[in-house]
Amino acid sequence: MLRQLGDEVISILLALYNRIWLEGVFPSGWRVATILPFLKPGKDSGVALNYRPIVLTSCLCKLFEKMVNVRLVYFLDRGGFLSPSQSGFCKHCSTTDALVRLEADACETFARHQHFLCVFFDLEKAYDTTRQYGILQQLHLYGLRGRLPRFLKEFLSGRSFSVRVGTTHSASVAQEEGVPQGSVLCVTLFAVAINAIASSLPDGIANSIYVDDLAVWVAASRMPVAERRMQLALDRVSRWTGSHGFRFSPAKTVAMHFCHIRGIHSDPELFMYGHQIRCIEETRFLGLLFDKRLTWVPHLRTLKVSCLKALNLLRVLGHTSWGADRATLLRLYHVSF
Repeated sequence: MLRQLGDEVISILLALYNRIWLEGVFPSGWRVATILPFLKPGKDSGVALNYRPIVLTSCLCKLFEKMVNVRLVYFLDRGGFLSPSQSGFCKHCSTTDALVRLEADACETFARHQHFLCVFFDLEKAYDTTRQYGILQQLHLYGLRGRLPRFLKEFLSGRSFSVRVGTTHSASVAQEEGVPQGSVLCVTLFAVAINAIASSLPDGIANSIYVDDLAVWVAASRMPVAERRMQLALDRVSRWTGSHGFRFSPAKTVAMHFCHIRGIHSDPELFMYGHQIRCIEETRFLGLLFDKRLTWVPHLRTLKVSCLKALNLLRVLGHTSWGADRATLLRLYHVSF
C-alpha cells in the first residue's frame, strides 16, 4: 500500500519522518505492539511457553526503522565495530559464512588427526533480556553521537504490548527491558549488545556468531586438553553473560565431539551454571544438521524426506484431468522449495 502512494502523500510522510528525526519526539502510537500467539506444532495448548509469539507493530514505523537501520549498519561497518565472527545481518555476510567457518576448521582438524570439540549455545529469551542501557552505552563507546542515538533512546523507551486472541485483547503491559521484537532495528541492536561476547573467550578458542546463535570450538591433539580449554571458555562466557543480563539454557546448550581418530573416546564432561552439558551425536545449527564425523548423511536424509513430502503433494495436485492449474502449482513449488 505504501508503494502505491502518490507523490503528495509521500512528501507528507517524508516531512513527518524528518520532523521526528530533527525534533527527537517519537510518536506514542508507534510504541505499542500487538502479540498474536501461535501454537507450535505438536505442542500442548495448555502451556504458554508452547506458543510462538508474532509481534505486530506500525508499518509506518517499520519503514522509518529501515531508513535508520541503513545509517546504523553503515556506521558499524565503517568503524569495524562488530566482531569478525559476527555474520548476522551484516553487509555481504550470511549464515553461509558462519557454517563454512565451522566446517572448514573441523575438516582441517581431521587432516591434522586431532580432536575437535564444539559447543552450541542457546540463549534464554535473548531479545527480551537485552539491556537497553547497555546498547546505548556500547554505541556511545563506539563514538556514535548526534540525532541517531537520541532516536534510538526514544525508540526503546516507553514501549508496551498486549496479547490478542481472536477479538479479545489483554491488558497493556510495559516493556521495561529488551529490544522490541518484530521491529527492523531489533536485530542490529541485539548484535551490538552481544558483540563483545567474542572478546571474553580465551586465546585459541574459535567462535561463530549469527545474531543469537553462538558456536564455540577448540582443537587439540589430546581430548583432556580440549576438554580443559573448553571448560575455561565456558566459565568466561558464563561470567560475561551474567554481567550483561543474558543467560544460556543449560538444557538446550549441547556439545559435540567431532573426530576421525580410531579408538574409543569418552564423551567430554563440560559444566555450565553447575549443570553438565549433554554431548550428542548430531545437532542442527543454522539450518544444517551436523553429525560428529561430518558425513552429512543425517542432513541429506532429512532433506530427502522433506523434499519427498513436497513432491508427493505436487504429484497429487498435478493430475492432468482434475488437478490444479499451472499458476497454483508454480506457487506451491516456490513455497515448498
